[in-house]
Amino acid sequence: MNIIQQLSVFLENKAGRVSELTKILGQAGINLSAFTIAESSDFGMMRVVVSEPQRAKDLLKEHGFAVSLTDVVCLQTPNTPGSLNKALAILSENGVGIAYMYAFAEGDHARVILSPDNLNDCVRVLLDNKQRLIDADEIYSF
Repeated sequence: MNIIQQLSVFLENKAGRVSELTKILGQAGINLSAFTIAESSDFGMMRVVVSEPQRAKDLLKEHGFAVSLTDVVCLQTPNTPGSLNKALAILSENGVGIAYMYAFAEGDHARVILSPDNLNDCVRVLLDNKQRLIDADEIYSF
């Protein structure tokens, strides 16, 4: 399964809100595999990949967080100059746009969370071009 569920959480821009979120998930035994936070003056948007997305969503809602699930893909590339560009060029040449992305690297590999404008086309194009996608079970276990 090449589609991964990501939590999108609206956060008030106040001290301790991210700490509260991570405490709730940590106490529930839910692991964070990847995340990014974008902020404005009034609120932030935290996008996070966790080990149990539906359970995390339910828990956070119970604690008053505005949260939704979004389908994304995780591309694995070599952690070398130009590798990400190769994959992005393939997507661009095939008319697949990217709304946002974030990445993390460890050792020889980088993993890139992509939110494409067409999820199925993105998966098909990447796989047809021998790009490695990380399965949900694999990323949830990081």
